[in-house]
Amino acid sequence: MSGRSPTAQRLFWTLVLGGCAAIRYGVPALAVTGSVCLAILLHRLDRPRRFRSFVRRIARRHGPTLALRRRQERFLDAYGNMIEDGWLRERDYFVARTVQPLLEERGYGDYAEPRFDEMIEIVERVACAQALPDDREMPEDGVAYERYCADLLTEAGWDARPTGASGDQGCDVIAEKDGLRLIVQCKRYGRPVGNAAVQEVAAAALHWSGDMAAVVSNAGFTPAARKLAGSTGVLLLHHDDLPDLVPERRAGRRRARTAGR
Repeated sequence: MSGRSPTAQRLFWTLVLGGCAAIRYGVPALAVTGSVCLAILLHRLDRPRRFRSFVRRIARRHGPTLALRRRQERFLDAYGNMIEDGWLRERDYFVARTVQPLLEERGYGDYAEPRFDEMIEIVERVACAQALPDDREMPEDGVAYERYCADLLTEAGWDARPTGASGDQGCDVIAEKDGLRLIVQCKRYGRPVGNAAVQEVAAAALHWSGDMAAVVSNAGFTPAARKLAGSTGVLLLHHDDLPDLVPERRAGRRRARTAGR
């Protein structure tokens, strides 16, 4: 029986037990056995719908983040082509690391593996359906973008100020709150930000005696930038994250996080 599906095993044992009961109780036992077998089959036939519904609930739980990552990781290149490599990687990562483990816990492990593309389609639809803040309010000019980010931090309760266009040593905005100093480099880009920005703001945090450092961009970040940020403690943020940015103190170190994450 080990090679049979769970449904086949349930049907087998239902028929075995039902047959034994029928010997003693006759037709009523057969009727109950038939009803149970029918319920098992209907439950099996409904499995695809329940699978899609469960994947959709998981995606919707992370809908705002998925939508934001989709906007960050897609951009037009110099030839007018939509480059989606970053978003495609992010989408696959979300399904593999978030959706599939939950499906395995729910008993869909065997069912989910050949339906990876179906899960990807559900995640894409959920991400596209989410409403995001209008990016048209974002300044086109790099210096104006720095002021824009400083204003967002100020609205969130930080004492924020741009450092100016020259002599900033890789720091575009300095912000302080609850005795913590945040060093920010702002990147108004049309493509993902590379690890050079992470290196620069990490050095700027030392120069400006910062407690923490962040690169803020309208675009996404390359895998190399994400890897370096993970080892240096630099935050990689979209400007939409700034209104929710709050200080967070941890044992032996002061860091910041985005509220609710």
